[in-house]
Amino acid sequence: MPTNVTAQYRAAEAAYRAAKTIDERRAALEEMLATVPKHKGTEKLQADIKRRLARLRQEAERRPSHKGHSVHVEPEGAAQVVLLGPPNAGKSSLLAALTHATPNIADYPFATTKPQPGMMRFEDVQIQLVDLPPITAEHMDTWLPNVVQTSDAAVLLADPSNQDTLAGIEIIRERMAAVHLPLVGELPEGVDPREMPLPTLLVITKADLVGPGDLEVLEELYGQIYRTVRFSATKHIGHQQFRIDLWKLLQLIRVYTKPPGKKAERSDPFVLHIGSTVHDLADRIHADLAGKLAYARVWGGKIEGQRVSRDFELRDRDLVELAT
Repeated sequence: MPTNVTAQYRAAEAAYRAAKTIDERRAALEEMLATVPKHKGTEKLQADIKRRLARLRQEAERRPSHKGHSVHVEPEGAAQVVLLGPPNAGKSSLLAALTHATPNIADYPFATTKPQPGMMRFEDVQIQLVDLPPITAEHMDTWLPNVVQTSDAAVLLADPSNQDTLAGIEIIRERMAAVHLPLVGELPEGVDPREMPLPTLLVITKADLVGPGDLEVLEELYGQIYRTVRFSATKHIGHQQFRIDLWKLLQLIRVYTKPPGKKAERSDPFVLHIGSTVHDLADRIHADLAGKLAYARVWGGKIEGQRVSRDFELRDRDLVELAT
């Protein structure tokens, strides 16, 4: 946790740890979000609070009720990423091409009627992709925002072979903003606590079916907002670039650990946010370990077994040996 948080924030955090009910935890998290200093150094903390808030809201909605039903997709892997798009934009084809999922792929609108998750491998981690029903000006499933708000990022799909694709993209952006889930290229500073901006990657599908000019139009219009990827499910265009750009968008790192005196095995990494420290890693493993942590040794890049403090900022693929 940053050392420059306010006394009000610390009090709210203590209330959160002591909370017994969902409502008490939610009130404490809302107070934490309202009182945490708003600057670049607390972006990771703000994002974590928002994710916890979203999950509490969804948990509350899943409690027995006589008001219809809610939908939940259990997160798996390093991150959960939702696929958003207008009808027939290629969401299900992308999911089938990159995961082992077998969604219903059809050339008619609204073939997808419920969330369809699938696990995509990126090097030594798995990322969960969730195909969602299409969004139009006339229709958006009532449960869909609840699934979106608990995800870590979004993929917005655009089909350049469809003459209405620009309108379709804008409708989705507007509808997500209307439910306080604006689709952004990167998390902005000083966000209204009521907003939950979602980092978004724009994927231009069916890239093999149109000319370069059609692709460039979308890239020129949205390239200043989103990172863009040209993609074809059938011609294997952009598959690896999609994985790379999505990993960059998620702002995550992989960290490997080894017991003192044991051989290093770079497998089964801990996945942390960029900016995480040795202390954050220890806390992820176990709270007691974080409290007893004295120092660590790190291997990675030009560093070979260097002794570092608990505040040392970790990088992707670092190997860490914790000492108590």
